[in-house]
Amino acid sequence: MGRCVSFHRFGAVFCLTLCAAALADASHPEATMPNAPAFSAVSASTVNSSALARQSTAPQANPREYTLPPGRYEKAVAYSRASYTLYFVSVFLTVLVTLIILQLGIAARFRDWAESTSDQRWVQGLVFAPLLVIVLAIASLPVRLYGHVLSLRYEMSVQGWGSWFQDWFKEQLLMVGLGLILVRGLSAILRKSPRRWWFYSWLAALPVLLFFVFVAPWFIDPLFNTFEPLQAEHPDLVSAIENLTRHAGVPIPRDRMFLMKASEKTNEINAYVTGMGASKRVVIWDTTIQKATLNETLCIVGHELGHYVLGHVWKGFLFAAGLLFVGFYALFRALHWTLDHWSGDWRIYGQEDWASFAVLLLLLEIGTFLAAPVINGFSRMQEHAADVYAVEVIHGLVPDSSEVAAQTFQDLGELDLSDPNPPPFITFWLYSHPPINDRLVFARSYDPWAKGESPKYVKYVK
Repeated sequence: MGRCVSFHRFGAVFCLTLCAAALADASHPEATMPNAPAFSAVSASTVNSSALARQSTAPQANPREYTLPPGRYEKAVAYSRASYTLYFVSVFLTVLVTLIILQLGIAARFRDWAESTSDQRWVQGLVFAPLLVIVLAIASLPVRLYGHVLSLRYEMSVQGWGSWFQDWFKEQLLMVGLGLILVRGLSAILRKSPRRWWFYSWLAALPVLLFFVFVAPWFIDPLFNTFEPLQAEHPDLVSAIENLTRHAGVPIPRDRMFLMKASEKTNEINAYVTGMGASKRVVIWDTTIQKATLNETLCIVGHELGHYVLGHVWKGFLFAAGLLFVGFYALFRALHWTLDHWSGDWRIYGQEDWASFAVLLLLLEIGTFLAAPVINGFSRMQEHAADVYAVEVIHGLVPDSSEVAAQTFQDLGELDLSDPNPPPFITFWLYSHPPINDRLVFARSYDPWAKGESPKYVKYVK
């Protein structure tokens, strides 16, 4: 699964589509997102000491809740608070830098350079788009760098700086290419329909969103990580997963199970469902196989199977489509209001001006930040449903499925420095998954079979 305190997968695509449409660096950097992972872990040395660590926990409130050893408790709190702060600083700096670009006339200067190169709009876009993307990417680089320093300091990452910069450059190249395509389209829509561009842009964004969800597993994900069929190195695990999926009555073909070589860059463990239609697949990180027990791995896979079976990719797409509709209309209204007040100061001649894209970026950053509680609230509901499914689907296959799920959350939270007590505001605003303690308590208490009740999703598991 993804990280607990970051936008859900469809939320990231939502931000990607919106921001790329206005030349933004749409991928929220993992380094600037607060850390409270769903299924993640750290170094092998920590794993080897986990049994000893669980013998002494602090604070010792309820042994049935998520607890941490004293030293690790303080470390988890410090790491989480630093990550929260870094996220808000990142948003503030992005808004500030964009305002500076507008106030100093840098965006207008970029427009002038673009228009001086050619009378053709598509040529002007080839000049303007990369300039704006690159300037904003460089401006955000210090925060990204510090975020990676933070992850290295707390042993969440093992990625060297050379590899990190390679990923950063590839990300920027992708965003420049995407920006060139989408900005040209948005510019054409703006010129053709100044009053309804928001609606036509929304219609155009839907297939773009579908396209990226569909092709990402094939063409984008492999740019940053190595994937191979899970069957190639772990046929026994594939057999166990097949047994799990047959038990649930929803078999997943072996060619839809993939291994990601995450250990090249991270100490965390994870798994996720991605893609749509022919590209839909379950991905398991190699760190998960190295550091989790078989029963814990099956629990993690059961959670991802829940996303697969419950149709969360499609539901996420529909939710994002609705949010995009509201977002584009709000963007249309906000753009007109902003230009009415400050276009003179910023030397912007109207919404069709290339420099107005910098205004769109400013509004998108603010709007995306304000939409975070809605996106993450929806995500938390999906993640909880997947947790329910995980407990149900492993019931009957592993002894005491509720306790296995609870121990999985305990181990993963302990190993990944998950915040033991996140502030309610942070949970509301930033957590895409329920806090780890809530998930652990739920897993340990969820036992409909003992109560003679019917499971919510996996009705046929006895």
